[in-house]
Amino acid sequence: MLWSEPKSEDSLARTIQPLMHLPATPILRLALLWLLAIGVVCAQQSPPTEQQLKTAYLLNFAKFVEWPEASFAESSSPIVLGVLGENPFGDDLEQMVRGKTINNRPIVVKPCRSLAETTNCHILFISASEKARLPEILAGLSGASVLTVSEMERFTEKEGMINFIRQGTKIRFQINEGAAKKVHLTISSKLLSLASR
Repeated sequence: MLWSEPKSEDSLARTIQPLMHLPATPILRLALLWLLAIGVVCAQQSPPTEQQLKTAYLLNFAKFVEWPEASFAESSSPIVLGVLGENPFGDDLEQMVRGKTINNRPIVVKPCRSLAETTNCHILFISASEKARLPEILAGLSGASVLTVSEMERFTEKEGMINFIRQGTKIRFQINEGAAKKVHLTISSKLLSLASR
């Protein structure tokens, strides 16, 4: 008989319950109760990491931005979320978007290895590893309807559109609406109202 991995406190208890009726020594019963306690602790969700929060924000930005129709080849074309430079999200970004759609469009993550690839994105996360060539990157995107997002100091002052910042223990974001409007992106008033000033 194969035992599947417990998913929660209840399923773990159901898994161990039949074993508690077996003839056993007090030590074995104590060991089973200890395993149950460990399972309960492991089953509880740990708080999200900073990068997981940023991943969730990235996904939600797509819900509150409108792109010109010409940005998509057809009505079912995906929203392309590019990452330029070192990927700080690891597998979290891929896992977060898997199976998700926004306005009936699937979301795909695309690592960008060159500046030429960045104009094929709808959202472009520019890693802090690209700080030295930020002016070149933004100049290369000039006129393209690409929502630029980063976590660099003064990113929005340099014509970036959304920048993650830390305020105390919280992750917030700043928005440069003017930079978005220049490339015909419309940012929802709801998202603008959540931005840090």
